[in-house]
Amino acid sequence: MARRQNVLAIQHRNQCDVLTMIYGVLKAQRSCHLIASFIILDLFFSTDMFKRVVRQSKFRHVFGQAVKNDQCYDDIRVSRVTWDSAFCAVNPKFVAIIVEASGGGAFMVLPLHKTGRIDKAYPTVCGHTGPVLDIDWCPHNDQVIASGSEDCTVMVWQIPENGLVTSMPEPVVVLEGHSKRVGIVTWHPTARNVLLSAGCDNVIIIWNVGTGEAIITLEDMHPDIIFSVCWNRNGSLICTACKDKKVRVIDPRKEDIVAEKDKAHEGARPIRAIFLSDGKVFTTGFSRMSERQLALWDPDNMEEPVSVHEMDTSNGVLLPFYDPDTNVVYLCGKGDSSIRYFEITDEAPFVHYLNTFTTKEPQRGMGYMPKRGLDVNKCEIARFYKLHERKCEPIIMTVPRKSDLFQDDLYPDTAGPEAPMEAEEWFEGKNGDPVLISLKHGYIPGKNRDLKVVKKNILDNKLSKNTENTTPAIKTATSTPSIVSGTRLLIYFCCLDCHSTAFHFAFLCTFSSQISIL
Repeated sequence: MARRQNVLAIQHRNQCDVLTMIYGVLKAQRSCHLIASFIILDLFFSTDMFKRVVRQSKFRHVFGQAVKNDQCYDDIRVSRVTWDSAFCAVNPKFVAIIVEASGGGAFMVLPLHKTGRIDKAYPTVCGHTGPVLDIDWCPHNDQVIASGSEDCTVMVWQIPENGLVTSMPEPVVVLEGHSKRVGIVTWHPTARNVLLSAGCDNVIIIWNVGTGEAIITLEDMHPDIIFSVCWNRNGSLICTACKDKKVRVIDPRKEDIVAEKDKAHEGARPIRAIFLSDGKVFTTGFSRMSERQLALWDPDNMEEPVSVHEMDTSNGVLLPFYDPDTNVVYLCGKGDSSIRYFEITDEAPFVHYLNTFTTKEPQRGMGYMPKRGLDVNKCEIARFYKLHERKCEPIIMTVPRKSDLFQDDLYPDTAGPEAPMEAEEWFEGKNGDPVLISLKHGYIPGKNRDLKVVKKNILDNKLSKNTENTTPAIKTATSTPSIVSGTRLLIYFCCLDCHSTAFHFAFLCTFSSQISIL
């Protein structure tokens, strides 16, 4: 299908070149016997037909290029677990890759500059007791990453500024609430410390990571396994794709399904759904004849798709990566050796094929760099981190430009790391668009704030009312008031300067009761 589209595009360009040449000749000659042909061609060039033959786009000539071998990450044992996730997450500081681990699950976190052969003893993040299925970097802190695992837990980690020196078995917080394996984790795009997780128990939970609490639980909306979940631009809605072949648009705070489409793709293979910046939904899936499809939907009218394209008959699930600044969607199929990219516009057919980047080796996963991590001086509009069996290979997508000046049309203001609101504000109903930054002088990372988890006093909750404690386990924290009162008691008895046995006994009994509370 892609080859056929390429051939058609070349034919259209050749036809236009011929027509343009004839048009110029006729206009110069202006002989009487050519008047009829001249009028026909003049009408052709003045209508929209000519525009449809050659569609103007600054991304028509985007090309991909893999980096040299010495800039790859070699000798990495990429995970073999059977789960359709990307297995890789990237931000402007680190690349994280899910790897094989004995006796549990682990992922590796490498600084971007640490290329070449990676030592087998390189430290990993290894706190899960089951294989890791999905990882996601926090968009508001480049050192915080979340992971979901087969051990039914979600863990949040804070990576040291210069990377790992020793293996990290202890997370900042453990979020427990799912009864089956957790296959999807994704951070809220605009609210700090809000994390969404979806498990094979068909439940979506939205957490306040700052307190370690499950604030919203969507239990009865999906009757089967959830294949994908995606936030919209300001984080007010989510769209999901489920094994029941339905695509749903959900308002999570109202716990209400805003729109849904049954049999968005009729095939039995997994579906993926993402939000676009204008609110439309882009999906990938399979037809009844097992052909891979992509479709565009308007949530206001989900009866019929805005556009549908059939691609090929490969079995790999298409993972979509979207750039909201340029409206370009990149499709990476698991097991494929190619990346296809399309431009989304307001003109029919709405989804326009651009090109295909092809390599020899199939991909086992893919990481996608946020816009603020790209090199604007080289007109780089996208960067992927392709996972091989034992290697991670960066692939750079570039728009060829002759000028060395900053290209404003390629780099409009993009979402920065600053969160416009806190978790509590979002849970109370507030919405906020991403805080945009300019890339004209390149992205300069600021100092990241430490992730602090404040757990509510469980003892106070038990004393006030006898209710079940549903707060997830957190690996740190003690009760500060108990420490203070015990210290004051110790100072008081030391100041008494009394040596009687009764006083010593009273001191030990009272102080040991304070210790038991800690």
